[in-house]
Amino acid sequence: MRFIAVASFALLFASQVIAADMKFGVVDMSKAFSEYYKTKEAAAKMKANKDKAASEMQEQYDTYKNLQSQLQKKQKEAQDPILTQDARAKSLADFQGTLKEARALEQQITEFQQRRAQQIRQEEVQLQQGLYGEILAVVKDKAKTAAFDFAFDKSGLGITQVPVLLYYKDATDFTDEVIVELNKNAPADAGKAAEPAKKEEPAKKAK
Repeated sequence: MRFIAVASFALLFASQVIAADMKFGVVDMSKAFSEYYKTKEAAAKMKANKDKAASEMQEQYDTYKNLQSQLQKKQKEAQDPILTQDARAKSLADFQGTLKEARALEQQITEFQQRRAQQIRQEEVQLQQGLYGEILAVVKDKAKTAAFDFAFDKSGLGITQVPVLLYYKDATDFTDEVIVELNKNAPADAGKAAEPAKKEEPAKKAK
């Protein structure tokens, strides 16, 4: 029993000595991702894709609304007692043809919406994976250069949405270094917000 206690103490002491000789680094991957200039470019690209999809959807909805208006008109004509029987029959045939067209368009709109939504999701995932891959490469390079034994993502969340890394001591946060490296080749205007227009001062009255 005494041997076990001594062995446990020796193992604990050894682990503390090993840990003391190790260098730990932490990085905020979420911050690095959001401040990477390519992330902003990707966001602008995805917004353009979503706007285009919305415009295409609106065109189809406008066509569908027009068909609905035609249906109401043809249905009214088919039931109008003032019109001749032949005219009502023609309106009824037109109504049935337009109804068939409207139902086909409904199916087309549903399929288009599902297809475009899936396509946009896939594009977002691919873009994010590519960006995270580039960020991770820089993180690993910086960690190797700084001779860290371990590097942790302090923004990582567990299954309970609680940060995995709750506390760290004597660890170097090198997030800013990663961000600087990521943005060193950024275009001059990348990430710059448009300056607000200067307010013109009213002309002074001549004395």
